[in-house]
Amino acid sequence: MTHVTGIGGVFFRAKDPRSVAQWYKDILDLDIGGEAMWRQEAGPAVYAPFKADTDYFGDRGQQFMINLRVNDLDGLIAMLKKKGVEVKTDPEWDATPEIGKFARIHDPAGTPIELWEPGKDCT
Repeated sequence: MTHVTGIGGVFFRAKDPRSVAQWYKDILDLDIGGEAMWRQEAGPAVYAPFKADTDYFGDRGQQFMINLRVNDLDGLIAMLKKKGVEVKTDPEWDATPEIGKFARIHDPAGTPIELWEPGKDCT
């Protein structure tokens, strides 16, 4: 039977796509933009709509949020802070350790990026 096998890409608008792509390379070591292909590791993913008035993304004008799966959230947070990136955490986000731990950053275009270290129920 034919079925979807995964997310094939995330596409978004930015006033300066080159500088945003460079930020992803410098800050998260992700080579994005142009013809770049990112070979991601297999693992869990969530694809879910939220209510239009959700505060979960932060700014209500933001129509989407990117969630990136990571293997060592604490280590990544330390690295991001050394690079001068503002990292937001909230104990409420980590209230269900079976699901995992979370942190939030924003790219230069203002896109919220949720960093997720999956818990034992998500591996």
